[in-house]
Amino acid sequence: MGEPKFSRPRTQTPTHPWKQARIDEEHDLKERYGLKKVGGMREIWREKSALRRHRNQAMKLIGRVDSTEGHYAKEKEQLLNSLTKKGLLQTGADVGDVLEINVEHMLSRRLQSVVYYKGLAPSMRAARNLIVHGHICIGDQRMTVPGYHVLKEEEDSLQYSENSPFVDPEHPFRKELETLRYQEDDEEELEEDSAEEEES
Repeated sequence: MGEPKFSRPRTQTPTHPWKQARIDEEHDLKERYGLKKVGGMREIWREKSALRRHRNQAMKLIGRVDSTEGHYAKEKEQLLNSLTKKGLLQTGADVGDVLEINVEHMLSRRLQSVVYYKGLAPSMRAARNLIVHGHICIGDQRMTVPGYHVLKEEEDSLQYSENSPFVDPEHPFRKELETLRYQEDDEEELEEDSAEEEES
C-alpha cells in the first residue's frame, strides 16, 4: 500500500511504452498543442490520467440502478458541475456525456491552448513562452503555468499582464499578431495537404 504520508503519483504511465501507434498519436498531440519537446509526453499522460478518473467515476454512477437519490445523486451532481465549470461539458449535460470527453478536449482547456484560441499568441508554442515569461494574467493574477486548466468563468478575464509590454495595442508584436497567425494557419494547411497527398 505504500507509506501513508506519501501520496501515490496521480499520473499513470503507459502499460505498453513501446506501442508505435500510441507513440505516433502522442507525438502528433505534442506538436499540435505546443507541448514541451522534452517531457511533453508526460503532460499528455497527466491529462489522460485525469480523463481516466472522470470516466471511471462516470461509469460507476451509470452502473448504479438508481443514482437519483442520496449520496450517488450528490456525487453525480458534483461531477457534472465540476466538468461544466472546467468547460469540458455543456450546461445540462448528462453523466453519459462524460464518456464522450477525449484527451484533446482536456488539452484544449489548458491555459496555453486558451491563450492561443483567444488570439493572444500567434502559435501554441508562442503562447507557452508568453505564459512562462509572465505576460499573461487572469484578472489580477499573473499566470506562469501553461498546464493550468482555465475555468469557463475565467475566460473573459484572460488578458496580457499589466506589466507586460504587449498590453500596449501599438506594440509591434500586437500589430503583427494577425499576420503571424495567418502564416501559422497557412503552414498548417500546407502540412495537412502534403500529408493527404502522401497517404493517397
